[in-house]
Amino acid sequence: MAEGPLSVLAAGSVLPFSTAATGIMLRLPRYMPLNELHIESSKSFILQSMFPFLVAGAGMVGAGLLLDHAASWSLFESTPETFILVPALLGLKGNLEMTLASRLSTMSNMGLMSTGAEQLKVASVNLALTQAQAIIVSFVAAVFTVVVSAIQTGQAHYSTLALLAASSIVTAALASFILGLIMIIVIIVSVKLNVNPDNIATPVAASLGDLTTLALLILIGTLFHSMKGTSNEWVLTAVYVLLLFAAPFWIYLSSKDESTLVVLKYGWWPVLCAMIISSGGGFILKVAMARYPDIAVFQPVVNGVGGNLVAVQASRISTSLYQAAKIGCLPNGPLFRFVSPLRAFFSSENDSVAARILLLMSIPGHLIFVTTIILIGGIAFSVYFMVAYLIAAVAQVCILLFLCQYLIRLMWSCKVDPDSSAIPLLSSIGDLLGTALLMVAFIVLSIFQYADLRSTKNAV
Repeated sequence: MAEGPLSVLAAGSVLPFSTAATGIMLRLPRYMPLNELHIESSKSFILQSMFPFLVAGAGMVGAGLLLDHAASWSLFESTPETFILVPALLGLKGNLEMTLASRLSTMSNMGLMSTGAEQLKVASVNLALTQAQAIIVSFVAAVFTVVVSAIQTGQAHYSTLALLAASSIVTAALASFILGLIMIIVIIVSVKLNVNPDNIATPVAASLGDLTTLALLILIGTLFHSMKGTSNEWVLTAVYVLLLFAAPFWIYLSSKDESTLVVLKYGWWPVLCAMIISSGGGFILKVAMARYPDIAVFQPVVNGVGGNLVAVQASRISTSLYQAAKIGCLPNGPLFRFVSPLRAFFSSENDSVAARILLLMSIPGHLIFVTTIILIGGIAFSVYFMVAYLIAAVAQVCILLFLCQYLIRLMWSCKVDPDSSAIPLLSSIGDLLGTALLMVAFIVLSIFQYADLRSTKNAV
């Protein structure tokens, strides 16, 4: 095979100090000294990221309203395990598309997607890769949900597994294909318009991922639920088995390129770990829904905003590291520097400035999104709820941005590609944190009799 510049995608999610990591990462070209890197101005960052952030928020609001409306449907009432699948599937799709967006953004910023041939090759192998990951991980999510639920309740039914497996796999496969195409188009258009794709692609992936995936899950799940317990129930098994048999085909296609082959070998642990962590948020949501049904409409927004903002930050830090140094070498100081919360938010360094901007963006963003939900969702306005909600939401964003600055550098120093590994872990931690903090907010509100948001007596 001819030597030459290797795609950033070849970084995959490689194991620390593996032969693949060393052999591939050290061949990445175009390292630049820190003082020669183009530092994006705060004004440019705000202007480029604000509109996609608001668009992403609109998608999250839509997802929240949709989940709130569908929570009373027979799919969720007769199969409450579906609530557990919601964060896992939304997290999975967000992770796959945001890591795709992050990798492609890094490649485009390094000039590795300049020609039509390069763009076509990257698009084809990545669509095949995300199909394989979506099918396999969504099936594992369904099995994990049923097993843990069975341990809790002492009951297990194959019909429930067939329903959840068929619904999750079809949802993940369709959403992966649709969103993958959109992400590739967004990256290419951003480059042509001379806009930093790091600021555009991940918010768009977050917004479209939540709404599209949730809508598909509800529609497909409702369709399959109508077959449960009927003579057509065999269709559920046939569907998920057929798609599982298709997974090796997608694996074969994506293995034809060296870059995605490395991801296939070493890139499963981040999305599988993220799925398990997000499922923890799903179990919290299932418990919370029984006591506080109003939580459903806000859960996608809290988790979506936090995951959105930390994905932007992770993508930017990852890009700067790829441009400045070889993987394994930190260009701006030892790892222990990044354990400090003060360094995360009060340093003059570029990523710290970006963290402050993202944190400040989250406050008016949440106010806009929650106000929209209140106006559309028939919820009584409450100052007490707004305060409790903002405290929970801002705390989540603070924790995620702090974790981001350390986790990215830790992975980089261990020769693990942060583009493919950090975003799934950070966004899944955001799902768990966001759902837990939101439930705590509702518990506190219930102590003071303000948890029923549709009661006019609680309007303030």
